[in-house]
Amino acid sequence: MKKFICSLLIAVFLVGSFPLSTSAIGPSNYTYTYNEWGVPIPSPDAYRVSAYILGQHLEFNGEPIGHFNRPQDLQVHGDLLYVVDSLNHRIVILEFFEDTTFEVVDIITHAMHNGVQTTFNNPHGIYVSDWAANRGQIWLADTYNHRILHMDENWNVIKEILHPGIYGRCPNSAELTMVAGTGTSLLEDHIDFLPNKVAVDFSGRLFAQVRHVNRGLMEFDRYGVFAGYMGAPPVTVSPIDLFRRTIATQEQRERMLLNVPVEYNNVTIDHEGFIFVTTTSVDVEPVRRLNAMGDDIMIRNGWTYPIGDIWWGMGGASGVSGASELIDATALPNNVFVVFDRTRGRLFAYDSQGELLYAWGGHGNREGFFTQPTAIDSMGFTLFALDGGMNAALTRFDLTEYGMLINDALYMYQRGLYEESYVLWNEVLRKNGNFGLAYIGLARALLRQGYYREAMHYFRLQNNAVGYGRAFGFYRRVWMENYFWIFAVGVGVLMVVPPVVKRVLKVRREIREA
Repeated sequence: MKKFICSLLIAVFLVGSFPLSTSAIGPSNYTYTYNEWGVPIPSPDAYRVSAYILGQHLEFNGEPIGHFNRPQDLQVHGDLLYVVDSLNHRIVILEFFEDTTFEVVDIITHAMHNGVQTTFNNPHGIYVSDWAANRGQIWLADTYNHRILHMDENWNVIKEILHPGIYGRCPNSAELTMVAGTGTSLLEDHIDFLPNKVAVDFSGRLFAQVRHVNRGLMEFDRYGVFAGYMGAPPVTVSPIDLFRRTIATQEQRERMLLNVPVEYNNVTIDHEGFIFVTTTSVDVEPVRRLNAMGDDIMIRNGWTYPIGDIWWGMGGASGVSGASELIDATALPNNVFVVFDRTRGRLFAYDSQGELLYAWGGHGNREGFFTQPTAIDSMGFTLFALDGGMNAALTRFDLTEYGMLINDALYMYQRGLYEESYVLWNEVLRKNGNFGLAYIGLARALLRQGYYREAMHYFRLQNNAVGYGRAFGFYRRVWMENYFWIFAVGVGVLMVVPPVVKRVLKVRREIREA
């Protein structure tokens, strides 16, 4: 608490001398991070733009495919990237190569359902499975057809998932279909079924983020049967509101706003089967990591929580103000996760402990900037970010040497190669001596190797009281184990010597008196 108050006071002091809006960190300071006092610090670029793709520049079978029209989602599967070109009612599939070149390999405008073509209507989300049980199968949130299509890799419909309470059509009559309406529907009949985003885990469970549903994610089992809601964020009621409701009349309580969970805006799943959800609400954590039970298990040990920018600003010349609105997340192989901010068009990368590694991007109509961020996904450590604005574009980001060092250091630490991690963090510091997390990385690597006193030094440099206290606890225990014999001998001497001396003096006195 003392550390938080101290940081808050320093931040208030700096308000007069530092621009409140991080829009001041423009092209000249494209990448930045925050120090332990919450002040933005310029940083070397961790990612560079390796491809900037506009729809009008793409061709398929020798013909231009035309502009992207409000694309809303993308999905990586192997070397393929599926772009949901929403208002063009199609899926554009691109293949990427190691030299960062690419080509359009297919354009999908319909699926085959019982031998009949069924077209898409403003789809908003897609998931292509890489799990062993259903590898290559596709789930599409066909939003304005009010359905989710489960298809094989050839775009043949396996199941059509409709509004719970309405029978869905399934080509295999032996499989279960949707829950029938029997008086009490699991989803209110007056609510349109408008699925926005979908994700599937290794067991085949489907999680859908549905528009106007604020009970969490809608969960369907592998047969397409609606199983209920999961992962709804907690509802908090302030003591003042609680007191008002206590003393209010029945009519006044009916006019009061209800405290209900917020609505998610996206869902994705990582390689371990954990679910990332995002929301634009400022009342709950804007990004959460859920387990199979819907509990938030995200670790938040950083100076600030993963919320995007912490300097919100008042708009200024940029006209941008307010909290970051996170609209998507993706997880990398070393458990780093990257979130996309709709407010300022920035990307924020956090490690597994919730520490900010770097932030980059901004608003604009050029490479590395965005006007209306909609989705992000990763191919290894390569990132793909989708802009759904008027000049809709797909941007590919690849790690720079500096970014590789940071991610390799984190990867080595996770694998238990602490000496290698220590060496890499030192290389990071040679490139950026202002990167506080590198000192934390050194401290953690030293702590794991048993060099507790050295770890305490680096934790102290970053005012990391938690880490310092942990290292000090280990150091104290080792010191006691090594030097306990000195303590034991000292106690023994204090217990034995005084009585012996006293006895000797007494004998000498008796001899002298005799």
